[in-house]
Amino acid sequence: MKAASIQCIASYFPATELTNEMLIEQMGGDWNPQDIYDKTGILSRRIAGENECSSDLGIKAANKLFETGGISHQEIDFLIFCTQSPDYFLPATACVMQEKLGLRTSCGALDVNQGCSGYIYGLALAKGLIESGIAGKILLITAETYTKFINPRDRSTRTIFGDGAAATLIVSVDGDEEKIGPFVLGTDGRGAENLIVPAGGMRMPKTVETLVERADEGGNVRSLANLYMNGPEIFNFTLKTVPKTAAELLVKSGKSLDDVDYFIFHQANKFMLERLRSKIKIPESKFWLDLEYGNTVSSTIPVALEKAKKQGTIRAGDEVMLVGFGVGYSWGATLVKMW
Repeated sequence: MKAASIQCIASYFPATELTNEMLIEQMGGDWNPQDIYDKTGILSRRIAGENECSSDLGIKAANKLFETGGISHQEIDFLIFCTQSPDYFLPATACVMQEKLGLRTSCGALDVNQGCSGYIYGLALAKGLIESGIAGKILLITAETYTKFINPRDRSTRTIFGDGAAATLIVSVDGDEEKIGPFVLGTDGRGAENLIVPAGGMRMPKTVETLVERADEGGNVRSLANLYMNGPEIFNFTLKTVPKTAAELLVKSGKSLDDVDYFIFHQANKFMLERLRSKIKIPESKFWLDLEYGNTVSSTIPVALEKAKKQGTIRAGDEVMLVGFGVGYSWGATLVKMW
């Protein structure tokens, strides 16, 4: 029997750093760096350059993986690229990356337009491709440049999001033990308008009118072509959905909370994560909270996995619960056996 297993992860972040102090200097206002950190858990975030796209970040993460992961470009037989900030409407950015990464032309490649739950969805797709015999070595790349959507005068989103990428190698291994899974996935499109870039697609093309900037009741300035987030609604959705999702995964896997060695959730912000941990009753010693690079959307979970493994926080054989949630609304959870 063939099973899908994670073999290696490598991450990459742009060079430009935006600290809380720099943010306040640029935007002014009656706030201070400690206030931002206390609420978000973020001291700084990385910002992609003007001509630096998601594919550029993803390619650099993938090349780091090839340098350290014991696999060559020519061995990859499927590329999954997860992003909501693609290089183009068409072609798929994954096709562009195939050529730039030097992957063989018999390699399948596709884009997944998914955000904060995207890594979980990517793992589900990779597992299906491997265990159905379609592919044997899959490169799952998550990369975002959300900061390009953010208005410089919108502190509701600018304090939170950062740019970054992660590359994960998922391979076929022999054995009956499930290394990735089971999965719990969910969608509720009624929440679509609460985390959205309204203008720029076919539903609302960019026009002179959509680029007009307006201030909201909190003094945050944005246009319809900028990222909008309804923080309170996102928070309520998360507190309602994530505990149920974790409980469903435990039932589906036949495990208890105590059976799970460690928990890595999408690193949205400190306040939200602390509330989730408390509500689910996860011990602090088994729960990851680290927003060193800000909220990097679909990359927060693989970045955390890579860092936790390097630090020795999680070890080979550990059972780790991964939970992603957010834009869509979309959510997903799975268990992975550490490699």
